[in-house]
Amino acid sequence: MKFPYEWQIGWRYTRAGKRTTGNGFISFIALVSMSGIALGVAALIVVLSVMNGFQKEVRDRMLSVLAHVEIFSPTGSMPDWQLTAKEARQNKEVIGAAPYVDAQALLTRQDSVSGVALRGVDPTLEPQVSDIYKEMKGGGKLSDLKAGDFGIVLGTDLAANLGVMIGDKITLVAPEGTITPAGMLPRLKQFTVVGIFESGHYEYDSTLALINIQDAQVLFRVPAPTGVRLRLKDMQRAPEVAHQLARTLSGDLYIRDWTQQNKTWFSAVQIEKRMMFIILTLIIAVAAFNLVSSLVMTVTNKQADIAILRTLGAQPGSIMKIFVVQGVTIGFIGTATGVALGCLIAWSIPWLVPMIEHLLGVQFLPPSVYFISELPSELVPGDVARIGVIAFVLAALATLYPSWRGAKVRPAEALRYE
Repeated sequence: MKFPYEWQIGWRYTRAGKRTTGNGFISFIALVSMSGIALGVAALIVVLSVMNGFQKEVRDRMLSVLAHVEIFSPTGSMPDWQLTAKEARQNKEVIGAAPYVDAQALLTRQDSVSGVALRGVDPTLEPQVSDIYKEMKGGGKLSDLKAGDFGIVLGTDLAANLGVMIGDKITLVAPEGTITPAGMLPRLKQFTVVGIFESGHYEYDSTLALINIQDAQVLFRVPAPTGVRLRLKDMQRAPEVAHQLARTLSGDLYIRDWTQQNKTWFSAVQIEKRMMFIILTLIIAVAAFNLVSSLVMTVTNKQADIAILRTLGAQPGSIMKIFVVQGVTIGFIGTATGVALGCLIAWSIPWLVPMIEHLLGVQFLPPSVYFISELPSELVPGDVARIGVIAFVLAALATLYPSWRGAKVRPAEALRYE
């Protein structure tokens, strides 16, 4: 297949080295421009992949403990929770429902004290709405939370802070005490640690404790569960399902989904992702400016060639096409190289980062600060495509001014000193 001469000349200029151009600096600048675009694209893909992976990892770990939707009463108890659960299950998206009691308390053992978010659960129904039963460690089981036995399941970091293991005794201090002539006395109850779970999310592993829902009702003197927790087929539809349930459920109820419970955190991640996208796109823009300077120098160096082509009948539009082809080719190669390099690094992060941590003897993500201890990566095709298109468009726009200058070269003046 024979391509138009503009394409052939533009491609020849792209491949031209010092021998052809007579100026090695021009070739060096073109290589720098191509490398800059490639590195900018690769960096943007890797950073967004890590942020996507971080968001997905934290979200999945949160939802292994949290429900997709929670329904609760403003009075603090829901005597007819079975009816509410039955009505909620009529929604096709709802696949699980379980009652719960929420409370705050203190856990003590010897000199160790920790504040906890205490959750009373039904061990038989809880697996329908959370994955804690899958995350039990050391042989403990969620089903060991039997009513009346006052057993307790702790997060792994909470257990470590208290210095307890399965079978140890701890004391729970309830905030609502008993009024006596001597004043307010806190309610104390001894519990036996029957299980330890590890969700991988430090916030919950260090603050969450589970007890049987009947024990929670007795301890906190509530006549019924606080509310009902739901699991959906598709967690991404949680806001939509919450709105549907708000219209269909009977009674005065509050409904919230998992995106509302962690709205501030997810909003912050999205803002950071947008800012990183803008900042790293500027790197690609700088590389595009380098491409402008490279093409301008090429036009200056090729004025004699342009004059000869004009003398042979080439139109200004054809001259523009030559340098557009050259610039677009550089941009395309740089973008394609960057996409390939970025995808390769993003795919390699799960084993590449641990290897670097091992070699340097450092941990990049302390779990107490970043919730997770491993650097995740999720390559989103839409992000890759958007980055590639933006980089290519910036490179294409960078060719317009140099191409216009090339088309304005006057043959007589260009050949005067040749």
